Amino acid sequence: MIMGWIFGFFIGISCISAIITGNGAALAAAIPAGAQAGITLAISLAGSFCLWSGVGALLEKLGFTKLLSRLIRPALWKLFPSAKENPQLANHLSGNICANFLGLGNAATPMGIQAVKELALRSNKSASNEMCRFIVLNTASIQLIPSTVAALRGSLGCATPFDILPAVWITSLCAASVGLAAAFLFGRVWKHG
Repeated sequence: MIMGWIFGFFIGISCISAIITGNGAALAAAIPAGAQAGITLAISLAGSFCLWSGVGALLEKLGFTKLLSRLIRPALWKLFPSAKENPQLANHLSGNICANFLGLGNAATPMGIQAVKELALRSNKSASNEMCRFIVLNTASIQLIPSTVAALRGSLGCATPFDILPAVWITSLCAASVGLAAAFLFGRVWKHG
């Protein structure tokens, strides 16, 4: 709802600016061209989303996500102590993190929502420290395979869409580390302050 108001505001400002500066005709020509480019991009990305969602489902059937979940479980329990007591929460958290590792943000979202619902049952009407850490980790997710970004680059004509891997690994690891450190720091400040 709020984003609709924000986008509406920017569209209104753009239309008013175009009319004032005498670029109304250019704006009128750009609207259908932009809509066509958006639809073309969405259709080209749809195939990639289907492919990587299928790869994610295949990896899940082969047990790769369970193996990855077992590997991250010690770190998961340190970040989210309630996951030790609640196996359903642990499954949702590890599923979300594994999907983000594989760059499947759309597949990670439903598991993330379920994890937040499980965490919300333990808090009293406010975001707990674990919820904040999870939101930070989910937002600045560490990606081993940035499939969405690679699909976007490929659809725009890049011959080597995966050549960004080292940069993605470094930046996502740094972003997640700094975000989690800040979440732990603010969690202690608000707890004692």
